[in-house]
Amino acid sequence: MLVMAAKSSSGGKRGRSAVTGRFVKQSTVKRHPKTTVNESTKKKSR
Repeated sequence: MLVMAAKSSSGGKRGRSAVTGRFVKQSTVKRHPKTTVNESTKKKSR
């Protein structure tokens, strides 16, 4: 099971576990590339 991260948005990307659907740290994404994905975040346009 992967560990959930508090707030670790780096460069507009969020890591998410493909198994649990929870957010994970970028370091976890690098260690487990087969079971995690990076999601891009869009900036809100006002």
